[in-house]
Amino acid sequence: MPQARLLAGLTSVADWIGSGEFFENPENPWQENIDRALDAAGFIPPTYRQCLNFEQVFPFPPNEAQQRLIDQVTSPGVYVLEAPMGLGKTEAALFAAYRMLEAGRASGIYFALPTQLTSNKLFERFNAFLSQILAENCLHRSLLLHSNDWLLDTEMGEEGRPGGAWFNHAKRGLLAPFAVGTIDQALMAAMNVKHGFVRAFGLAGKVVVLDEVHSYDAYTGTLLDSLVELLRALHCTVIILSATLNRERRQQLLGCPLFSEDYPLITSSPAANPVNELSVPIATSRQVFFRLLEDEKCSIQEALVRAEQGQQVLWIENTVVEAQQRYLNLAARATEMGVACGLLHSRFVPDDRQAIERQWVGLFGKDGWPDRGKQGRILVGTQVLEQSLDIDADFLVSRFAPTDMLLQRLGRLWRHEKTPRATSAVCEAWVLAPPLEQAIAFPEKAFSSSAFVYSPYVLCRSLEVWQEKTVLILPHDIRQLIEYTYVARQEHGQMVRWLADLDNGTRWRTGRNAMRQLARITMADVGNTLPESKAQTRYSDTDNFDVLLLRQMLLLPDKKMTLLALLSGEQYLLPWQRNKFTRKEWRKLSATLMRQVVAVRGQDAPQKLPLATLEKFGLQHCFYLGSPVHEEAILRVALVDETGRLRGVQGAPLHEKYELDYRNDLGYQVIKH
Repeated sequence: MPQARLLAGLTSVADWIGSGEFFENPENPWQENIDRALDAAGFIPPTYRQCLNFEQVFPFPPNEAQQRLIDQVTSPGVYVLEAPMGLGKTEAALFAAYRMLEAGRASGIYFALPTQLTSNKLFERFNAFLSQILAENCLHRSLLLHSNDWLLDTEMGEEGRPGGAWFNHAKRGLLAPFAVGTIDQALMAAMNVKHGFVRAFGLAGKVVVLDEVHSYDAYTGTLLDSLVELLRALHCTVIILSATLNRERRQQLLGCPLFSEDYPLITSSPAANPVNELSVPIATSRQVFFRLLEDEKCSIQEALVRAEQGQQVLWIENTVVEAQQRYLNLAARATEMGVACGLLHSRFVPDDRQAIERQWVGLFGKDGWPDRGKQGRILVGTQVLEQSLDIDADFLVSRFAPTDMLLQRLGRLWRHEKTPRATSAVCEAWVLAPPLEQAIAFPEKAFSSSAFVYSPYVLCRSLEVWQEKTVLILPHDIRQLIEYTYVARQEHGQMVRWLADLDNGTRWRTGRNAMRQLARITMADVGNTLPESKAQTRYSDTDNFDVLLLRQMLLLPDKKMTLLALLSGEQYLLPWQRNKFTRKEWRKLSATLMRQVVAVRGQDAPQKLPLATLEKFGLQHCFYLGSPVHEEAILRVALVDETGRLRGVQGAPLHEKYELDYRNDLGYQVIKH
């Protein structure tokens, strides 16, 4: 079956390239345009610098864990590196990938991360890596992919044109030799979705790096197991990175029994060879002071006091709404104290999000070392800050979360030995959590909205483990904390109920058994192929929608155009007829408009508009609005007035229950009265 998917993907991609602009004129000799068409589509056989060592690619020598992984990855197969946060797992995976590319045993790299923010930040490091390993005569233009600029230079026929189903760079990056993106695009290679076989074709033979694998639920985890199995069949080299993977999950990924409890650990499963578990010695450790408390006001005051002393404070919440509220609590008082305050989560349009990322991830990273002592700062955010980001805080405040998530958050605390710090700084984390007895008795009340993000059973099991902790030794304590949280055991009292809820669900929550079954249904080869807009790679009982945010969208009938005003105030004219722009002009406008889109949950999105309404404005030339058989568009649109309030297009109602706002410092807001 994997071979059939591969062949179907090859056929589709060949058809897309063959229907592109290079073959439109039958008078032109088609043989001369083949190389140009393949180049424009990103299919260039890369050439590499030979025999580089680790220090020629990265500005430091490899540590023990990095070197041992590099030595293990010599052929296609599955390799798991479990190591603490900040150990350099990314560099180890990239150099191992270089060795496979140099030896001709891989055709490219796809680096998959859990969130869009982490993939955006890794893109910068990935490009620096490529600049070191690619030969001087290698054409770079079609290789460095994770940006909308690529859309301006590529040509993929009708499916890849602006408004086509595959115009989005996140999808098309799978077909290029090198790309950084989210795990979601790779997961669809194993699902029964439209163009799933194209994704499988794009990944075949590559080094596929799967980062932060621990963070997925039963639904996504089942899809991930299937993806790993498919990639193995497609002769890929799969490198799985995790700081907090438990042994049961590692066994599921590799499909065989495992026994080692060591940490750090490399598990090597090369094709047609036995599995090998290789322990790695711990070179250094650090002590973290830890405190559980209920008092939010006390934590807010402590964060402000430490920031006033010049410390860099990180505050992580479990939901966007809580993060927005915490930012509002802190920002006004912080300004009065001379402290900078920022907010980062997933509900910003890309232009605003990247501006915030550049500022705040820069300040909390190595690039910010020269400015670190100038001012105390507080960065508030959600789970997007907890993994795959090289940020370093002096003090951490976090909402309570499952053990693996808490450990990831602690990995942002005192991350680098040489980071300049305020003299008052102590390596300490405060975690907001209810008393254990209350949590077990009434988890939804005790954990509040966190109980709808994470399983109450897992939250209670995690709280048991952390209850008596006041000091941690990392990475020494990681394995024990993870295994104690997730090891199967006989439950008693209310915990029996919460375990049953985790397994089988309730009327308002889907259990993990049902999640696994739902995931298996999406992978079935029988039945109807799911459209991409309906294919879920993360379990949710509601759809997510892309919302296009504009200042103005005005019809100009005399010019047969639509005037579009962006949030920045820039204005563009959108022709109603496709032949009014060249392909490149359409691609440029589409890439610009895509940077005005924010993804939100279905219940928080503006009301849908008829497909005919959006087509009247000409948006079908820039966005994929959905299948013509559906009367409603999958894209939602709202206008942002000067106060930040969202309004409906042409006075259409916006939302049945809530007011919606957008501010460039707060992001997309749902205001419930």
